[in-house]
Amino acid sequence: MVETLEQFLPHPLLALFIHAALPMVIVFPYVLFAVWLERKVSAHMQDRLGPMRTGGWHGWSQTIADMIKMIQKEDIVPSRSDKFLFKFAPFLAFMGSYAAFAVIPFSSEYIGAHLDVGAFYILAVTSIVTLSILMAGWASNNKWSLLGAMRTSAQIVSYEIPTVVAVLSVIVATGTLNLMTISEMQSGTIFNWLIFHSPFLFIAFVLYFISSLAEVNRTPFDLPESESELVGGFHTEYSGMRWGMFMLTEYADMFLVSLLGSVLFFGGWNSPFGDFMSGPIWGVFWMISKGMFFIFVMMWLRWTLPRLRVDQLMDVCWKYLIPFAFVNLVLVALWEMIF
Repeated sequence: MVETLEQFLPHPLLALFIHAALPMVIVFPYVLFAVWLERKVSAHMQDRLGPMRTGGWHGWSQTIADMIKMIQKEDIVPSRSDKFLFKFAPFLAFMGSYAAFAVIPFSSEYIGAHLDVGAFYILAVTSIVTLSILMAGWASNNKWSLLGAMRTSAQIVSYEIPTVVAVLSVIVATGTLNLMTISEMQSGTIFNWLIFHSPFLFIAFVLYFISSLAEVNRTPFDLPESESELVGGFHTEYSGMRWGMFMLTEYADMFLVSLLGSVLFFGGWNSPFGDFMSGPIWGVFWMISKGMFFIFVMMWLRWTLPRLRVDQLMDVCWKYLIPFAFVNLVLVALWEMIF
């Protein structure tokens, strides 16, 4: 893709910059839409209407109005905070999330970086988000923020284990870490998707999805920012656009884990109908559609399930998910050896 852009642009650095900015064309409109969608989903589940006025049809531009208002808000920095780390943490959070989109194959013709270790790269680079949240909580000089940050580090580090093991199950079945190759291996009809490859890969997907909810701090695993206990958690002291960066990161992470799950288990950019409705443009459509479906399920769960206690949160991970994930990984390996 970069080489193609270089043919039309005068300088290779300009081509590289445009190439790096392309995922933002998808991510930023998605965040605006997802915030509006979550309001509408929650409203209809509670027999309400949600935003209806701003923008006409079902209040479609309410999120745009909120964004403009948020940009204009005062940027308040606590007087006794570590000012550099406090200001830098939101940007570091988004950097870690955005960098992971580099290896997501949005279609058969577009992927940011065609890495042979794409799955490993995503698992590694998204760990930066944990560091940024811990940085924000500590730099705020606020006990609620620090407690939220400590919960985050314990939660995300714990739930990374079943997430990684679930991803390893796919790697054992496919023999590659390259996400584009994994997508290509699932070409054809819906029955070629890895979710139907073996019963143990279906279990791996369930484990992956539950763990990914905890990775992105979504209900019932949203302990780091539990408003009923910690005011706002790690971002209690943040306001204006810096708070907006954390919100942007959370929704970008939801999109990321949904797209990764689509690539690993649900055919990636492949059409469920084989050659019908397939091709580079349709690939982007199918990829985003699958991701948005899983995001809808995350929103559905948020307004359905109660929040877990901290001890229950850790019990679910260490007593259930991790043992099940490792046993399932062994069963996936045995299935591949036998069949």
